[in-house]
Amino acid sequence: MEKQVVVIGLGRFGRSVCKQLHELGHEVLAIDKKEERVKLASNYSYYAVVANASDESVLKNYGVRNFDHAIIAIGDSIESSILCTLILKDMGVSNVWVKARDLHHQKILEKVGADRIIQPEKEMGVRIANQLDSGKLLDYIELSKDYSIVELIATKKLSGKSLIQLDIRAKYGCTILAIKQDETVNVSPMPEDIISKGDVLVVMGQVNDLKRFEDKGF
Repeated sequence: MEKQVVVIGLGRFGRSVCKQLHELGHEVLAIDKKEERVKLASNYSYYAVVANASDESVLKNYGVRNFDHAIIAIGDSIESSILCTLILKDMGVSNVWVKARDLHHQKILEKVGADRIIQPEKEMGVRIANQLDSGKLLDYIELSKDYSIVELIATKKLSGKSLIQLDIRAKYGCTILAIKQDETVNVSPMPEDIISKGDVLVVMGQVNDLKRFEDKGF
């Protein structure tokens, strides 16, 4: 379903978001104060404008109050990021996601009503560190301080066994969300489904349980 999304701040992160949303078929309004950034984003946005998004009258003129989603990716001014968040929430935009520079910035954004706070460098750093820590880990998504989703490559030890035989939930407290086999994805696999060496298991669980499963189950 097509969404209307305003992306404010068109640095590398903001442009990357614009491009992906555009490729996914969503209508993107891209805004930045710098003309060169707007030009770069114009090829993958419905409308790209040079404007000061911390000015409420500017946002109203572009009909931003009618958008359901906003992503604030302002990286060079914490004050503008916070003010823009306040304005959008006051205007009634229901989903405002904001890029935070650091923990202090994050705490302020939480207080002014940001619906989701993103720290791309931190999140990517966590993913890379966890991938480096394990030779079996393909990807790592932190859900909270205690819970994560990981992608693990099935080894010979798991090959030829069904989920019910492995009994992963009982032994390790982890849940297999999906099994990827080549180009196919088995979502919500059945207990009788067989795992083959090289399959990618998408697993959710408590961080310590996931680590235990990775160390002992593989």
